[in-house]
Amino acid sequence: RCVLKELESLGKALYGAKFIAQSFQVRNCSHRKDPVSGSACLLSMIEEGNPHHFFIATQDQDLANKVKRKAGVPLLFIIQNTMVLDKPSPKSLACVQKLQTNELVPEHQKQSIVQLKEKEGLARQEGEKRRKRKRAGGPNPLSCLKKKKKKTQEGQEPSAEKKKRRKRKRNR
Repeated sequence: RCVLKELESLGKALYGAKFIAQSFQVRNCSHRKDPVSGSACLLSMIEEGNPHHFFIATQDQDLANKVKRKAGVPLLFIIQNTMVLDKPSPKSLACVQKLQTNELVPEHQKQSIVQLKEKEGLARQEGEKRRKRKRAGGPNPLSCLKKKKKKTQEGQEPSAEKKKRRKRKRNR
């Protein structure tokens, strides 16, 4: 809402931008009674880890630099007629690295979890580890010869005679 109010106040020069902004879904912000600038409103909406998973699309370098300082906020630019997703900021990469190494759960909480599991009998003891047995497999079916068909009584003999006959070669 603050962005739309700012575009209205800038006049007819930005009517096209206002028309495009109105076509998108309008999100409510906390500045309903006293609107602030569009960039300040966008920054306030992505506070505390971007809980609504917003993307910020801007051409303003000042706003882009402020957004890059926050972790987990994707940044979009429009270059000529193409939308470009900016590479993750160093702050976002550090946050992902922190999540992967499980530094968000303190060490004393990890220990208390292990103690509670042992108390309830859910923890595995070292002697209980089972290894999966490999079962003996058969031979590779592609490397095996096909089974020979058994000859029936007299049904196969004429075909065997035909195989023995040789054709004459013509001399010219």
